[in-house]
Amino acid sequence: MSVTTPPRATEPAADARTAAPAPGAGATALTAGLVLVLVLVLAVAVLAVADITQGTADVGAGEVWKALTGRAEHGDASVVIASRLPRMVAGLVVGVALGAAGAALQAVSRNVLAAPDTLAVNAGSYLALGILTVTGASLPLLASSGVAFVGGLAAAALVLALSGLGAGTVRLVLAGSALALGLGSVTDALLLLFPEQTNGLYQWSQGSISQNGFAGVNQMAPIALLALLGLLLAGRRIDALALGDDAARGLGVPVLGTRVTVVLLTTLLSAAAVTLAGPIGFVGLCAPALVRPLARRFRGLVRARAAVPVAGLAGAALVLGSDVLLRATVSAESAVAVPTGVVTSVAGSVFLVVIALRTRGSGASAAPDRLRIPSRAAFAAVLAVLVAVFVAAVVAAVLLGDTKLLLGDVVNWAQGRADHVVTFVLDTRVPRVLAALLAGAALALSGTLVQAVTRNPLAEPGILGVSGGAGLGAVLLVTTVPTAGSWSVAGAAFAGAAATAAIVFGLCARGGFQQNRLVLVGVGAAAGTSALISLLIVLTDPFNATKALIWLSGSTYGRTMPDVLPVAAVLVVGAAVAFSRRAELDLVSLDDDTPRLLGLALGPTRLGLLAVSVLLSATAVAAAGTIGFVGLVAPHAARALVGRRHIRVIPVAVLLGATLVSVADLLGRTVIAPAQLGAGLMTAVIGAPYFVYLLVRTRR
Repeated sequence: MSVTTPPRATEPAADARTAAPAPGAGATALTAGLVLVLVLVLAVAVLAVADITQGTADVGAGEVWKALTGRAEHGDASVVIASRLPRMVAGLVVGVALGAAGAALQAVSRNVLAAPDTLAVNAGSYLALGILTVTGASLPLLASSGVAFVGGLAAAALVLALSGLGAGTVRLVLAGSALALGLGSVTDALLLLFPEQTNGLYQWSQGSISQNGFAGVNQMAPIALLALLGLLLAGRRIDALALGDDAARGLGVPVLGTRVTVVLLTTLLSAAAVTLAGPIGFVGLCAPALVRPLARRFRGLVRARAAVPVAGLAGAALVLGSDVLLRATVSAESAVAVPTGVVTSVAGSVFLVVIALRTRGSGASAAPDRLRIPSRAAFAAVLAVLVAVFVAAVVAAVLLGDTKLLLGDVVNWAQGRADHVVTFVLDTRVPRVLAALLAGAALALSGTLVQAVTRNPLAEPGILGVSGGAGLGAVLLVTTVPTAGSWSVAGAAFAGAAATAAIVFGLCARGGFQQNRLVLVGVGAAAGTSALISLLIVLTDPFNATKALIWLSGSTYGRTMPDVLPVAAVLVVGAAVAFSRRAELDLVSLDDDTPRLLGLALGPTRLGLLAVSVLLSATAVAAAGTIGFVGLVAPHAARALVGRRHIRVIPVAVLLGATLVSVADLLGRTVIAPAQLGAGLMTAVIGAPYFVYLLVRTRR
């Protein structure tokens, strides 16, 4: 199946409308469909009962039955009625809402990866509720759901506009991931700037079905039910859209109106789920995927009026099953702290990888950029301007901050003649500036190597999951060994990055690093590492959690000279390797045949360059936390300025990356001083629009 064609789930629908059923086939299919529904209902019921019996208090099935019939003791009844039952019902509502929303979105977009997560609906709703929390406005739950609906709808509309309906899975995932990262960075900034107002918002953002009574369920369930009924009423039109826009128009279906209606209804379902339980990831993606293979056996499932509610049942089974699995594998006390959404996110990341491995792209790589080749004089002029901007950024970063200094103060400090105040300021500020410069340069060089080896201008360590793996390794050490030194953190980050890179590049190597497969596997790996990082932060003590959140935001706060030594050493080695292998980089970035004809061992060359890229990314993450989009923006802008030859691209990309992160760090610690924002948050805000620009520019 090509990623640019409609998913196979829609093909049986066309057959069902053209093939004449055999005698008695309708009754047989109806019976089989009813049996399937009964099996799903029974599975959900079993999971619901199991979920009610799990928790910190020892309440078995007998006590649950007594509580439901009013014959239980007061303590058991209060546990069941006030906590267990609301949690179970919330799982049902959320699962049905997300599963049904995913099935409807995939049908109207004809894209198997369309879901509330990949359309950034959850990220938009989360940001909207975060802004509401920061303002201190106290709104009823229904009004909060309306705020979440507006935020999710705006995000979904933007992603659909950027990706184009039916334009393929990769573009949708890229647009949704970029927008979700940008929106998430803004929300993370709110968490750091307003810790008191947003207390508990991070844990809520991971998705938990735990409830305190039935108040929330009673208000959100009717909204979800109304939206679900709306989708069922629009079922025939959804079926028509699944056949294609032209076929739908031929049947008299208003394509745009139907699509807008479905997006509105699915966003309303997602907003109700987010308001009730927070963003529970990937249920809307996985539930329809579980139902899709059944459509080949139960032909009635090709129709939306059957597929949407059945996907809802599958979603309920996923949410309740994740909650049951979580509480069965960890202690009852830990299960209370771990959000259900972490489990579903890990499962969803695995699903993305499986989808990627089954995807057959149209080519091994992206088409090379058609860029002009500037003259030597033009290259020298670009380099001179960038060096001047770089120097200006360094000077501004050293002089500006909560305490403003003069160049004379810096000169006196360098000569050891500065007073105590200036000495203290520069002793703490200079390592921060160096950490930002070196991390930016390392990420830019890492992105340059990755884009050359994979021949994919949209590839970069963050999107491919390498930065997420480095972050996971570093956070694991930070939360378990708070006193770990900089070299230990760098080692842990490299171990995490190496493990993630081995998985991602290993799975993609056999197909020649196909663009589609590489992006989908990388996004899946990034989602999985993000979920595991969230799990570590939730389980650790508040002090370590705050430290990890600050570090993940790309903050250079508290950096010392020993902290920047690993990335400085690796950057020197990486730059030397890149310059010495510049001819090989030019060759591998062209195609597979040319390097082989010239006697270049393509496999070992790629592996060596990717290993250097992983080392650069890991040490950059260890020095300055996770900083996104630098490895994408800097190499791409460098090629636009000086052409494709890597002897020119490397120095320009390194200068651009160092300047970008330095300026982002400077803005983060001066614009809202004395409060500070991490450089990673600032680069995400800058990089996400640039990524969107690239998607728009390459849209066909």
